[in-house]
Amino acid sequence: MTGPYAKSGLVLISRMKKHPILAFVLLFVAIIAISVVVMGGLGMMLSSGYETPFIGDRVAVVEIKGPIFESIDVLKELKELQDDTQIKAVVLRLDSPGGGVAPSQEIFKQVLALKRDKKVVVSMASVAASGAYYIASAADKIIASPGTLTGSIGVIMESFGLQELIQKISIESRTIKSGAYKDVGNPFRELTPEDRAYLQKLSDDVYAQFVRDVAQARGIDPVKMPSIAEGRVYSGEQALALGLVDGLGNLYDAIDEANKLAGLPKDTKIRWPKEPSPFERVFKTNDAKTLKDVLLHQWDVMRLPLWLMDAKGMPVYQ
Repeated sequence: MTGPYAKSGLVLISRMKKHPILAFVLLFVAIIAISVVVMGGLGMMLSSGYETPFIGDRVAVVEIKGPIFESIDVLKELKELQDDTQIKAVVLRLDSPGGGVAPSQEIFKQVLALKRDKKVVVSMASVAASGAYYIASAADKIIASPGTLTGSIGVIMESFGLQELIQKISIESRTIKSGAYKDVGNPFRELTPEDRAYLQKLSDDVYAQFVRDVAQARGIDPVKMPSIAEGRVYSGEQALALGLVDGLGNLYDAIDEANKLAGLPKDTKIRWPKEPSPFERVFKTNDAKTLKDVLLHQWDVMRLPLWLMDAKGMPVYQ
C-alpha cells in the first residue's frame, strides 16, 4: 500500500517501537473500548425486545425485596401492569423487613389502585414485616409460609446522644436555628421533655395512619387492632390465626390463588420478573438495587442527624 496513509502507518509503527510503554497503553485502551462496545451490544440484546412474544391472558409476578427506601421503580411497574390489558392478575412477592413511611404508603396506595382493575395476591417469603406488611394489606389475598415473619405493625424513631463524648475530647458543637424544634434529635445536645413529647406525638400520628389503613384494607375490627398492632412480629401461622393473612403456602400457591380470583385456568402463562443482564448488573447506574446505591443510601442515613433526615430515614416502619 502506498500514499499518505501508508506513510502515516509506518510513522506510527516506528514511534511505537521507540515507545513500547505507549504502545502497550494504546493497545490496552483499545481492548477495553472494544469490550465495552461488545458488552453493550449483548446487554441491549439480553435486556430489550428479545423475549418470545406472547398474546393472551397472563399473571404477572412482581418482586419487592430488601428495605423499602425508594418507591419509584415499583410504582412505575405496578402502573404499567395496571394499563396492560393482557395482565389479569398480579402476584406481589414480598421479602422485606419494612422501611420508610412515605415509600410504603405510596406503594400501598398504588396496590389499591391496581386492585380496582386486576386481582392482586401477595406471596410472603422469609419476612414481610412492618412497611412490607403495610403494602401486603392492600391486596385481595395474602399467602404466607408457616414460618414467614410478618406483622411488626408499629413505628420507630431513633437518635443518639454524643454530648458527653464531645466534651471529653474538647469539641464544641455550634447550632444556629430558627424554630424551636428545628434541631430535635441533635446528638450534640440533650433531648428535652418538650422534644420527646413532640417526637412521640409525631410517631403516634404516623402509627395511627398505619393502624387505620391496615384495619380498613383487611376488614379488621378497629377495636381488635390495639392488641395486634403492638409492634410484635408473628409467624405465618400466628398471622393466619389473627386474620393478618388469608392462607399458608408458597409462591405457586399464591399464583394459583391469583388465577382462581381472576377466573383464569391453572396453566395461565406467567410473566416473571426480568433478570438484569450482565451488562445491566455492571453498568446500570439508576438501579436502586446496585451495591453502589445501597452503600450510598446507608452513608446518607448514617451521616445525617435526625433533624436533617427526610422520609428515607425517620420515622420508619421497621
